[in-house]
Amino acid sequence: MTTATTTRTADRAAVRPRRTLDWRLRFAALSLIWGFSFLLIKVGTEGYAPFQVTLGRLVFGTAVLAAAMIVQRERLPRAARTWGHLTVAAFLLNALPFSLFAYAELTIPSTLAGICNATSPLWGMALSLVALSEDRPTRIRVAGLGLGFLGVLTVLGAWQGFTGVDATGTALALLASLSYPIGWIYVRRTLAGSRESHLSLTGAQLLLATLQLAVVTPLFTSLPTRFPVVPLLAVAALGALGTGLAMLVQFSLVAEVGPTTAQMVTYFIPVIATAAGVAILGESLTWSTPVGAAIVLAGAALTQVRRA
Repeated sequence: MTTATTTRTADRAAVRPRRTLDWRLRFAALSLIWGFSFLLIKVGTEGYAPFQVTLGRLVFGTAVLAAAMIVQRERLPRAARTWGHLTVAAFLLNALPFSLFAYAELTIPSTLAGICNATSPLWGMALSLVALSEDRPTRIRVAGLGLGFLGVLTVLGAWQGFTGVDATGTALALLASLSYPIGWIYVRRTLAGSRESHLSLTGAQLLLATLQLAVVTPLFTSLPTRFPVVPLLAVAALGALGTGLAMLVQFSLVAEVGPTTAQMVTYFIPVIATAAGVAILGESLTWSTPVGAAIVLAGAALTQVRRA
């Protein structure tokens, strides 16, 4: 082999993209991380107030995103308009739903919270019919919407008058799930054409959500007199893994396999959340919970069907 050939080969090797973990493994890891997040919320609220759990989650999550931005040499957005829209997005996509889920799990099991989270595509479908003129309904999608909410009624045991289910906690979890599609519709309308990278926007968004909770938390909670280790570790894992790392993995999946495949992780989260709650926390499970969850997931899948 000549020197020129050797040089060209070395050059090609130098510019060859670095191999990453197979997307299926990252998909499975993301499903596990987000599925276990509801268990971590439950454990965290056993030692700290819900707002404190949320603040800790955002602090650790922001730290992971900040580290990633430093490694990637990314900068925070500069435009004041972008920061204004991100402030709203931070509230709707992070501060509000994270806090609502934390408060919900004071009175409902983590399994139910995970299943309520699976209703986000249903809420998104219902809202898109009104807010997004380009997202037109089809019979299949409308049928999926009805089927999904039938599944919610099954999970809650509507035929028994919702006995045994805390109405307030369930309502908070459903409101948290509703907040996500509202936030994404807002982002889609205001930041879709932004020149900033996803990492830069998300890092700024988490930073703003952290500041929002830093203002709210002292107003509604008092400084803990003790710091139990297990709940603290749960909050740290919830933030570093369930928020920071999970977002980085999600970005890589969307970039590699597209948003349609990446969002399929939504359908695995309630399954993992239910299994973790029952196996680790010893939460009870009646037949209506898995059956209703399956109906919810089937309905949510139908709402994502698009015209060819």
